[in-house]
Amino acid sequence: MNGLNRVIIYMIPYWGKGLLSILLSLLSTIFSLFSFTMAGPFLGILFNNQPRITEPIPLELSTEAITQNFNYFLSNIIETEGVQQALLAVSIMIMFFVFFKTLFHYLSNYAMAPLRTRVVRDIRNNLNAKILDLQLSYFTEERKGDLISRMTGDVKEIEASIIRSLNNAIKAPITIIIYLTMLFIWSPKLTLFVLVLLPLSGFVIGSIGKSLKRKSLKGQKRLGILLSYIEETLFGLRIIKAFSTEKKIHDRFKVENQAYTRLMTRIWRKKELAGPFSELMATLVIVIVMWFGGNIVLSSDSLMSPQEFMTYLIVFSQIIQPSKELSTVYYNLQKGLASVERISGILDAKVAITEKTNAKSIKDFENKIVYKNLNFKYIEDYVLKNIDLEVQKGQKIALVGQSGSGKSTLVDLLPRFYDVLEGSISIDGHDVQDLKINDLRSLMGIVSQESILFNDTIYNNIAFGLDNATEAEIIEAAKVANAHEFILQTEHGYQTNIGDRGTKLSGGQRQRISIARAVLKNPPIMILDEATSALDTESEKLVQDALFKLMKNRTSIVIAHRLSTVHDADEICVFHEGEIVERGKHEELLKKQGTYKKLHDLQIFA
Repeated sequence: MNGLNRVIIYMIPYWGKGLLSILLSLLSTIFSLFSFTMAGPFLGILFNNQPRITEPIPLELSTEAITQNFNYFLSNIIETEGVQQALLAVSIMIMFFVFFKTLFHYLSNYAMAPLRTRVVRDIRNNLNAKILDLQLSYFTEERKGDLISRMTGDVKEIEASIIRSLNNAIKAPITIIIYLTMLFIWSPKLTLFVLVLLPLSGFVIGSIGKSLKRKSLKGQKRLGILLSYIEETLFGLRIIKAFSTEKKIHDRFKVENQAYTRLMTRIWRKKELAGPFSELMATLVIVIVMWFGGNIVLSSDSLMSPQEFMTYLIVFSQIIQPSKELSTVYYNLQKGLASVERISGILDAKVAITEKTNAKSIKDFENKIVYKNLNFKYIEDYVLKNIDLEVQKGQKIALVGQSGSGKSTLVDLLPRFYDVLEGSISIDGHDVQDLKINDLRSLMGIVSQESILFNDTIYNNIAFGLDNATEAEIIEAAKVANAHEFILQTEHGYQTNIGDRGTKLSGGQRQRISIARAVLKNPPIMILDEATSALDTESEKLVQDALFKLMKNRTSIVIAHRLSTVHDADEICVFHEGEIVERGKHEELLKKQGTYKKLHDLQIFA
């Protein structure tokens, strides 16, 4: 029940609202009990065997005193105003009690609503915070759709199943105890018989749901796969249409959707079995109680009148619903705990990139970046080997080589998207793992091959991460990035929404927005990861011009696919299978007739 403990911990800050809900529920149950006990006097008047009391007794908090004084009150009405008025008085009292029963029941749920919604809010907040804390490698092993499913469907299942069940698990026993206490006062013998029957029926009902948790866990995983397929389809719709693979993608979805449907059918069938089976068991218990109690009433030494037995049965019938709710609690808890396991997979995931307690603060870059004796691997095979590299302040260093040679990994290690396994990286003599993460990353601006933009306005995308940026500063950054003119031509200028991932803009426009964002941040170190490789010639020229402005008076590490863009680099490092095999300026490397010359000749030939 560790998963249940986790949910209870989220509920603790709102214990006051939970307690208020329970107290209001208790009042609702008490008024409900009073309304049902009115059945006895009503039947007594109707059958003309209502006890006549001529003298009241001192009023005190006891069943005998309350009953005697109520019977005196009713007898007085019968004697002075007639039987019809007595029936009217009892009917008005029933309405009075029912009104307050329903009022307190509503207020109980009213008080409980914030607890339920805020627990769900806190769980989602923690999930989102954890996702932002987790290292990038975690997301290479998880499906995005499955993560979305956990943050939406699984969290909703926790609210629907566990929080509601815990609420019923507290309220239902209180209701049962109150009703049983009253029944025991009326007939100890009959109530003891009831106490034997209820646990037996509860045990039989509870035995049905043992496999529900396991099936629910499978169902949530299947839903995660479905959402992954939907996410991939939406993201790759252009390619799907281009390769005419609509049928293939749809067939894949249909197969998974059918598997999910079959599994959910089995889950719902098992879950829905609880209601009818509980009703059958409840009817059986009532019939047995009617038979046993009827024999008691018909016996010669019975102290219970027929109308008292009818009232007993009416009150006893009210125990059935909370008893059924307790059995349903078991089913719902099993279903909800499967979802708790899934979100725990995120919340308990180990954060590999952590900040030391005594981490140093760094506000500026003044000297050099040093990669020393660096080796790195993601799983088994090393992707970087024996890397020694110094980047002096103000230098432009270019990294070239075939795809998969380790260039992007090298630059990803600098802002600690991944942590060094062997060797070290230092900035101004400080190991990057000894620095505060936010300070470290604030020194760097990154422009990648794929422009990462958000479904927001151009203005907010440029100002991303800088809350205090002025409009003048944003416009100036756009001008440096050669973006100002095309922005003014859009429908609403800087307030134009660019759509999901910037789909309303061209590739070159998206890249220039990304560069404007980096310009506005004004970092001393720039990392450019093949920022122009996916652009057409005209867009590349505009973007390249913006990049030259961006790199001016900054330290730059440039991953280049097109060698023509790095002719003026202070040093070019040629990567091959994770190692730097050549280094030097453009002309020097051409004279060596090595790997760089081969790459250069291939591009010239192309």
